[in-house]
Amino acid sequence: MSDPYMGEIRMVAFSFAPYGWALCQGQLLPLAQNQALFSLLGTVYGGNGVATFGLPNLAGRSPVGTGTGAGLSSIELGQFAGAESFTMTGAQLPMHTHPAVIPPMSLTTSVSVPASTAATGGVVAPGPTTVLGEVSTGGRTSDLYNTTTPNTTLAPFNATVPFPQTTVPVGMAGSGLPMPLRNPYVGLNFCIALQGVFPTRG
Repeated sequence: MSDPYMGEIRMVAFSFAPYGWALCQGQLLPLAQNQALFSLLGTVYGGNGVATFGLPNLAGRSPVGTGTGAGLSSIELGQFAGAESFTMTGAQLPMHTHPAVIPPMSLTTSVSVPASTAATGGVVAPGPTTVLGEVSTGGRTSDLYNTTTPNTTLAPFNATVPFPQTTVPVGMAGSGLPMPLRNPYVGLNFCIALQGVFPTRG
């Protein structure tokens, strides 16, 4: 790979970096032996800037142009961003509802009718302040009940039916696994020129 610019990056399909090149895997180089390259890269990609400086790390990563594209976030030189996968939470889901199917059910309860074992006190009709009681004469041998059609009702009273809090489960789906974000890819090696023509600003 002849006459490259120093700091130029190329892709190769073989597994090693040619002479005068290095794989772009974020390794640190000694500054004293690579001062010209350091003057181009600085510590953008790592190193302390005193004894070492870093090369770009493109292992498992895709390069992207710097600057601010139309409608895109700003990208700085050497900036790392992105992820291989993403686990969605409720905050990322669109607004939606879940139908809840409640199966048919019946409620069985008992209602106590106020009554008294004392003899009745001469009241011939039920009312809001009266209760059932034994007849004044005849006691329990009196024919108190009949089979005719009812023509009146007892005075209304309050009946409390306890109904505990109920949680209605809806159908569960999914397993919460991370969602891959990568496009289809093929692995190649990125190499950076350690030597070559020193670039000048145009």
